[in-house]
Amino acid sequence: MTHDPDARRDIAHVGPIELYTPVLEASRDFFVQQMGLREVHSDGDSVYLHTWDDYQSWTVRLVRRDTAGIGRTYLRAASPQAVARLTAAIDAARLGTGVVTDVHNLGPVHMFRDPDGHELGLYWDVEWYRADDTDRPALKNQAAAYPGRGANLRRLDHVNYLTADVPATSAFLRDVLHARCTEQIVKDDGSPQAIWYSVGNKTYDLVYTEDWTGSRGRLHHVAFATDTREEILRAADVCLDAGVHIETGPHKHAIQQTFFLYVWEPGGNRIELCNAGARLILAPDWKTISWTREERAKGQAWGLKTIDTFHTHGTPVVPAPAD
Repeated sequence: MTHDPDARRDIAHVGPIELYTPVLEASRDFFVQQMGLREVHSDGDSVYLHTWDDYQSWTVRLVRRDTAGIGRTYLRAASPQAVARLTAAIDAARLGTGVVTDVHNLGPVHMFRDPDGHELGLYWDVEWYRADDTDRPALKNQAAAYPGRGANLRRLDHVNYLTADVPATSAFLRDVLHARCTEQIVKDDGSPQAIWYSVGNKTYDLVYTEDWTGSRGRLHHVAFATDTREEILRAADVCLDAGVHIETGPHKHAIQQTFFLYVWEPGGNRIELCNAGARLILAPDWKTISWTREERAKGQAWGLKTIDTFHTHGTPVVPAPAD
């Protein structure tokens, strides 16, 4: 399949998402109290949360499950016509799984799976967030008032999945979803080991990293954006006081130059806090930046070595390979 650069705008952005957690109430409290999200709906074994400047009615659905992990990732298309074009390409790749109409505050969602088995869905119709008297913003061009609580997460930024086959996933993102690879880590033979794909002008939206266990369908992390680096520094203190496991950071990545903090929410999922002032890719003919093993061995941008669990921990947790 030939990559069509003119079709790259058919996906508008990523979100909302579903996260599985075995401790629903504790995960809910983490996102509301430490991260600054707002509970907007619940039904049975799930809770819907909203980041304060998400124009959509919800950002994250926490779902009670026996093990942590990623559920569905929803992708908003740029138009109804874009849904039709993308669905046709997905069906031609034999990855479509049908249409669902029962997703909270979304219209029809065209479901599919990536080559690794992660479940995603395309939609156009969506209910926008309606602030009430408790969170109505002073400025009408933002979705809700600034919460002033915890990390004050503004929006969902990206999802980083684990995958057993990075080249196959990369081809799918490029040829079927028409995303573009902005940066990648390559092995000694030149094949990709981790890939950062963009669907708009942000440097990346969908990331896939090789799963060292060979498993399929797992999550590395979900990332949310704050306004400033200072809020990430404050969030580190907030998490410290709350007993939240801080895995690594605050620090700055070399790849994509993202200022970061990684924590584990109570269910075990890795959550990244990143700065919203991330780099933009304005060049329509951007050339993919490749990083080698030797370059990665130097650590992060300011010399911090990558912690071992960053390479080994994913959700759901699976046994380590025998070798």
